Amino acid sequence: MQSNFTGLVGKTLHLVCKVKNLGNRTVSWIRHRDIHLLTVGRYTYTSDQRFEAQHLVHTEEWTLRIRYPQRKDSGIYECQISTTPPIGHPIYLTVVEPITIIRGAPDLYVNKGSTINLTCIVKYAPEPPPMMNWSHNTQVINFDSPRGGISLVTEKGPETTSRLMIQKAVPSDSGIYTCQPSNANPSSIKVHVVNEEHPAAMHHGEGSSSYVRTRPMCFIILTIVNVIFI
Repeated sequence: MQSNFTGLVGKTLHLVCKVKNLGNRTVSWIRHRDIHLLTVGRYTYTSDQRFEAQHLVHTEEWTLRIRYPQRKDSGIYECQISTTPPIGHPIYLTVVEPITIIRGAPDLYVNKGSTINLTCIVKYAPEPPPMMNWSHNTQVINFDSPRGGISLVTEKGPETTSRLMIQKAVPSDSGIYTCQPSNANPSSIKVHVVNEEHPAAMHHGEGSSSYVRTRPMCFIILTIVNVIFI
C-alpha cells in the first residue's frame, strides 16, 4: 500500500489494502481524526453513507470506498488487521479541489500596440474541462468579431492550459478578463493597456503589481571660459 494518496473533491475514492495470508482474521478501516471505526470485513460501521466496505471473495484486496469526497475528509486512514497486537498500515489522504489560475494576476500592464498574452491553468480537475470560456468585462469574447487578431490555444491534460492572445492592443482592450472552465471555479485578471512608448511595467503573481514610468534625464554641462584681454 502507498502511504500517501491524493483524491479529488467529488470524485469517488478507493483506498485499497492488500493482505496476504489473512486466515481467519478480519480487516478494518479506521479514521484517525476521530478514532472512528468505518468498516470491519465487508461490513460498514458508520452512518455516513459515503463510506462503504468493498471486498471480492477469494481476493486479497479490502477496499474503503468514499463517494463524493470533500476536503474535510483529508487525514490519516488506517487499514488494521485483527492480530494481537493489531497490525496496521496508515494512509495519509489529501482531498483537493480544482483551482484556476491566470498567470500575472491580479494586474497586468501591456504597451499599446503589443500583444496581450493571457495564460489560464486549471489544476486538480477530475478530468480536463470540456470547455474553456473567456470573457472581457463580463461579455463572452467573440473570436469572429470585426476587431480580429484574437486567438485561443487550449492544451488539455492533467493540467489544462488555455492561452488567449489579443494582437495590437488598444486602450479599449483594457478591463477584466475572466477564464471560466466548465468544471472549475473562474479566475480573473485586470489588464491595463498603456500609451507609453517604453513603459517599465512589472507584474507579480503574489497579489501585487507595479508600474514604473521612465522619464528622460537631461544634464547640462556649463563650461566657464575666462577671457583675458591684454
